[in-house]
Amino acid sequence: MITVAAFILTLGVLIVIHEYGHYRVAVACGVKVLRFSVGFGRVLWRRQATPDSTEFVISMLPLGGYVRMLDEREAPVDRHELGRAFNRKPLWQRTAIVAAGPLANLLLAVLLYAAANWIGVDEPKALMGPPAAGSLAERAGQRSGDLAVAWSADGQHWSDLASLHDLRWQVTQSVLNGRPLHLLLTDAQGHGQRRIMLELDTLGAREVDAALMRRIGLGAAFSEPVLGEVKPGGPAARAGLRAGDRVLSIDGEPISDATRIRDLIRAAGADGKADEMSWRVERGGQTVSVTLVPAVVAEGAQTVGRAELYPGQPPQMVKVRYGLLDGVSRAVTRTWEMSTLTLTMLGKMIIGEASLKNLSGPLTIADYAGQSVQLGLAYYLGFLAVVSVSLGVLNLLPLPMLDGGHLMYYLFEGVTGRPVSDLWLERLQRGGVAIMLMMMSLALYNDVARLLGLH
Repeated sequence: MITVAAFILTLGVLIVIHEYGHYRVAVACGVKVLRFSVGFGRVLWRRQATPDSTEFVISMLPLGGYVRMLDEREAPVDRHELGRAFNRKPLWQRTAIVAAGPLANLLLAVLLYAAANWIGVDEPKALMGPPAAGSLAERAGQRSGDLAVAWSADGQHWSDLASLHDLRWQVTQSVLNGRPLHLLLTDAQGHGQRRIMLELDTLGAREVDAALMRRIGLGAAFSEPVLGEVKPGGPAARAGLRAGDRVLSIDGEPISDATRIRDLIRAAGADGKADEMSWRVERGGQTVSVTLVPAVVAEGAQTVGRAELYPGQPPQMVKVRYGLLDGVSRAVTRTWEMSTLTLTMLGKMIIGEASLKNLSGPLTIADYAGQSVQLGLAYYLGFLAVVSVSLGVLNLLPLPMLDGGHLMYYLFEGVTGRPVSDLWLERLQRGGVAIMLMMMSLALYNDVARLLGLH
């Protein structure tokens, strides 16, 4: 229920703001607005102050909305109201009315990001675990327990890193822009500064996912190799392991981070049978030797080992919060970065440089909405801002059926001095419907594939 409620709230807010942008500018330009609808289909709620005023409705299908304006192309208009018809307005006013919807979404994103910045969120400290063997980070010299304190695109101009999430965002930006990323590292106490460069421009990545992050070498946050919960009756408990044990080595390999414990346990069942593991742990100031035989479980098409324990401790957290002006400044920057990131990803998908798996639909949005609500208000506001940016940018694409398609028609009219012919409008409309149906089908397929674990 939380997921469904969060999804409906998300769509409701974004649709109302988008359509209100069209409505507000239309009214300011003297256009008569006949209906303001949230959703499509059968009307569930209706309000109209007077027969001549705007009708506000909420309809059954909440996957969009519309603002219907007085227009001679849709129905005859009385002579005394011709001055209030949309099609009779100057080109610049029609352009402003159409552009107002997407721009309202982008402005909303700035406000949401700013509010999230002012509230603040708890995020993992940029304290990094061991880089994967052969990864870019390992080759660059990153070590387990390194703290990333700043980043740079050119090695000259540096910006502070607030958290591990901030670091991953900068990595994502650098990958998609095809540029290296310079990092300033210290030890966990902030001593011993040194610089490394991640050659992200050499990856040629088609999508930013967990597999790519492993190639780069950025995994989970650093966690001391101290065991958390050990489930009663599980392989770890039967072997004699206890919560609070500090793992010193496994099969003779020194252990410095909890991530390595997890990897070795999983690898012990990779060949379909349980491999015996020799552990040395510190308990109460003494060294204890333990033999663990993990269970073997199926995970998709492969098998992995499982010990029924939680390796490591929760990561160190930092409160990321900004003041009034700094919060707004960062909100504007993040909105711009998300907008350019969205356009970059769409462009890469079109030319085949990015996977079409990156396209998401309503099921993924609903899932993320539910998760973010449970994490707290600031997380939900940040999620809402991301979706608002996506909605604003997508609506500005030059596709018929979208606001960007209408802006494309107005650009043609402004250059040639005449509107697009009815014949071409009909052809473009049909093409736009076909493209939109393909995009929606692909997004829905990706959603279902993710839910089924196929992606």
